[in-house]
Amino acid sequence: MQQNPSRRHLLAAAAALSAGGLARPHVARAQAMPKLRFALDWAKQGPNAYATMALEKGYFREVGLDATVDRGFGSGRVPVDIAGGAYDMGQADINPVIKFMAENPNSGLVVTGIWGDRSLLCAVTRADGGVRAPKDLEGRTLAAPESDAGRQLFPAFAKMAGVDAGKVNWMSVSPELREPMLVQKRADGVTGAITSVGMSLKALGLDFPQQNILYYRDHGLDLLGTAYITTKAFAEKNPEVVRNAQRALFRGLIYANRNRAESIAALKKAEPLTDVAIETERQAISMEQQVISDHVMKNGLSNPDMPRFQKAIEAVEGAYGLPNRLKVADIYTDAFLPPIAERRL
Repeated sequence: MQQNPSRRHLLAAAAALSAGGLARPHVARAQAMPKLRFALDWAKQGPNAYATMALEKGYFREVGLDATVDRGFGSGRVPVDIAGGAYDMGQADINPVIKFMAENPNSGLVVTGIWGDRSLLCAVTRADGGVRAPKDLEGRTLAAPESDAGRQLFPAFAKMAGVDAGKVNWMSVSPELREPMLVQKRADGVTGAITSVGMSLKALGLDFPQQNILYYRDHGLDLLGTAYITTKAFAEKNPEVVRNAQRALFRGLIYANRNRAESIAALKKAEPLTDVAIETERQAISMEQQVISDHVMKNGLSNPDMPRFQKAIEAVEGAYGLPNRLKVADIYTDAFLPPIAERRL
């Protein structure tokens, strides 16, 4: 039997369609939230807990971004991945980035923010291994991945410290095998950021008193630390994505510094195998030795001293026999930074 819909049913259906039509644009906007593929420089450990926490607390979504944050495999690899399009943005020790940009002037990379005011790069040997000064590294074997920032910047350190880099032997290993090589005495030393090598050695039973740490910064190599990078093409096409990503990242970093236990808890939630004690100490070293400085406390994050920045660029170029060609303006822009009020520790 045919049923004729009543006027009341027709009006209800029309109202439902109208409401659905009004709701659909909201759904479309949510679905159209820009995606961001972000690469860390290393594993999801204490120094990078801030990024995990920024995801956990919804900082990226609050600025309209659907972000993924992946672990990295060395600062030397990040610029390669960004230039190749594997990621939209990433963070890396700025010095391998400078080296990459000097050697690949058409790579299209650009540094858009800096949160490491001091370098953590170093060479570490056993305290009982006979190395007391950088010169003692000659004739020794150092283990590190080829993408390790400490390895890539070793020639710059060697030049400043009076070491014949040609007399230092290298053992190329995967990231997870670097520290065990030193603990097992299969290598005389390792290179990297102290937050990685020093703490990983401690976790393997070789505590700091048993380590001899040669910081590059203590031997004339005054470098900056971790930076955010992307490509000029991506930034020009997606300026708000880059700007908002950095708003979320700087916000996460500042919050993590003020709420360190909470950020490590967020890391533990994302990475259940996290050793809370180790990562808490690793984060503290990063914050105290890399992020917090008199300059940053006075001027805010990503507000570098330009003459010092230029000298760091020239030191990297000089270590590799490259012409002093790059200027700060060639590699760094502050056009995508959040306001200075959002970059105060």
